Amino acid sequence: MALHFSREEFAGRQARVTAKLADAGLDGLLMFRQESMYYLTGYDTFGYVFFQCLYLGADGAMTLLTRSPDLRQARHTSIIDDIRIWVDRDGANPAVELRAVLDGRGCKGKRLGVELEAYGLTGRNWGRVAVALDGFCTLEDASEIVSRLRVVKSPAELAFARRAAELADDALDEANRLAVPGAFEGDILAAMQGAIFKGGGDYPANEFIIGSGHDALLCRYFSGRRRLEAEDQFMLEFAGAYRHYHAALMRTIITGKASERQREMHAICCDALAACRDALTPGRPIGEVFDAYARTCDAAGCREHRLNACGYSMGATFSPNWMDWPMFYTGNPVVAEADMVFFLHPLLTDSDRGLGMAVGETVRVTESGCERLSRAPLDLVIN
Repeated sequence: MALHFSREEFAGRQARVTAKLADAGLDGLLMFRQESMYYLTGYDTFGYVFFQCLYLGADGAMTLLTRSPDLRQARHTSIIDDIRIWVDRDGANPAVELRAVLDGRGCKGKRLGVELEAYGLTGRNWGRVAVALDGFCTLEDASEIVSRLRVVKSPAELAFARRAAELADDALDEANRLAVPGAFEGDILAAMQGAIFKGGGDYPANEFIIGSGHDALLCRYFSGRRRLEAEDQFMLEFAGAYRHYHAALMRTIITGKASERQREMHAICCDALAACRDALTPGRPIGEVFDAYARTCDAAGCREHRLNACGYSMGATFSPNWMDWPMFYTGNPVVAEADMVFFLHPLLTDSDRGLGMAVGETVRVTESGCERLSRAPLDLVIN
């Protein structure tokens, strides 16, 4: 079996979830988030793009309802014993089969939590579930029960996060080496992802974000490649991934020469990153991290060039993105705790001048502050 954690660790995670269910007065949880399934059982698949549900009862009983291609996948990668298959056919309604599973688990008339905040639960499928279980049991949104537990990492998880950070550093080394005038963006991406694969890493949960020229101001991936010019700006946001655990980095690399404004923006981003790290301490709400970023940028006259968020939690995530809960934005009341892992990405986008700048890295919250997981220096790279 391809288990990345001990059965004892999985048992501890399941016990913490069932305790939360009891606290909430719930008799069970219907999980549609692949991250939750992976966290509790090791189950590793992209089959969540179809209807799939893992039931966990308050008594610890588990049943997975999935399609036939994932039967052996679940047996090979998870500790789930009870695996049920719904059959692909015209007009198939797996929600009805889910009701039968729940009936067999004694859930009629019970209160069940549902992970509504899940990429694996489309609007159509949720509509089918709501109809199939109407009058059978009571459902309520319990999207954050597992997510709140996942955000604090165990020693074994931290080891994977550290390895992911090492792989991200290896990828950045390749980018710093290859991002020179005339370089093709596709060659740089190939070398970066190749370094991660050679180190035993995974595909990331979303595409590497890459942009040069005016596109260095963008914060999303888009299709298309260009060659770096003699004087250019090259923005990268990417992650090393190991056993699905992610550690992200963000940098702007300059070719040719850097303008005085670019140097100023880089200094502001570094100051903002330092302020964010100082604010990220146990016992303080993480909304204060964003406030530190905002204060630094605003004091430097860059209010209109900053964003309304400056990072988020990192962990074991699946496509379509590596962004995990919770996020840094003003007023977020979630309190930082030791062994949380976050990506801090203070960046500036000056559309008037056509300039972008970013300095981002992944950190672990410690007992007294936070620790960088990256060995990469924060200096502005000019090739």
